[in-house]
Amino acid sequence: MRIERLDRDTWAGALPKRGFEVFHTPEALSVLDRHAPGDCHLFGGYRGEQLVAMVPLFVRHVGGLRIVSSPPPGMAVPSLGPLVMPTSPKHRKREKVNREFTEELLEALDADSPRTLVRILCPPDYTDPRPYRWNGLSVEPAFTYRLAADDPDELIDSFSRSLRREIRSGMELDIEIETAGIAGGERVFRETAERYAEQSESFGPEWPYVRDVIEELGDRCRVYVARADGEHLGGVITLFSNDAAYYWLGGTRATHENVSINSLLHWRIINDIADDPPIDSVHEYDLVGANTEQLCRYKSKFGGELTPYYVAESGGVAMDVAKSGYQLVSQAIDRF
Repeated sequence: MRIERLDRDTWAGALPKRGFEVFHTPEALSVLDRHAPGDCHLFGGYRGEQLVAMVPLFVRHVGGLRIVSSPPPGMAVPSLGPLVMPTSPKHRKREKVNREFTEELLEALDADSPRTLVRILCPPDYTDPRPYRWNGLSVEPAFTYRLAADDPDELIDSFSRSLRREIRSGMELDIEIETAGIAGGERVFRETAERYAEQSESFGPEWPYVRDVIEELGDRCRVYVARADGEHLGGVITLFSNDAAYYWLGGTRATHENVSINSLLHWRIINDIADDPPIDSVHEYDLVGANTEQLCRYKSKFGGELTPYYVAESGGVAMDVAKSGYQLVSQAIDRF
């Protein structure tokens, strides 16, 4: 296995058709490179001339420590991490590629150094984090909910009774849910940031970053807003990989005639995945985050599949201190 730095064109040409996150796209990485702390480095693992694994890493220096992270902190990126693309379909070969790439990558990063801290949130499709543990990092599971959204009429039967009743009541109300552009996205962002401020909590993303995500992802981003009698009720910014739509930013606790606006927004997104997705291969809806007990009481009402992903990180006191910088990530992707 040979580890090399990749340029963005090589990265874009090597992305598989499925199994990557929206922030693995070159457009999203370009936005992160401009706005996130540290420098973005794209690494690839080669066997001969074949590129068989890739990972984007963000490197910054703080107080004599070198912090290597994927994704960068404070940018509301649910997960990023490695992509493994073996040329053979055999499971044994995939394990070998994964093991060799992880070993060589961590060696290239000098991950054993007490001055190097590594934190990687692997994507849900990366199901074998064992090589990170074998190479001295701790590995813990985290969770999200994913819904198969191919058939909304069938899916709604898996919703809780109260959620079904709420959605059907909402469909009888004069509430319009439409897609909006940058102005709608800014309003969603502002109302979300205001809600955090009201609760005396920090909110990680800044508007210039969110604006650039909306603009540069193009069809991979949709802003949904709900209105009644011309009054803005709430909205959601949704992102799309080739596999799934992601509930990214926004959401509101507002109700209209005792119906949750958030539930109606989710229902519209689910129907669009089935009937009008921006990418034909999209078939799932990721509610992004199933790690906060209070929020899971709501998100579990959608009957989604509890889906694990893995967090690999350096251990020790220094890492415990450094992890405080990641609290904004958890707040921004798991509290809505």
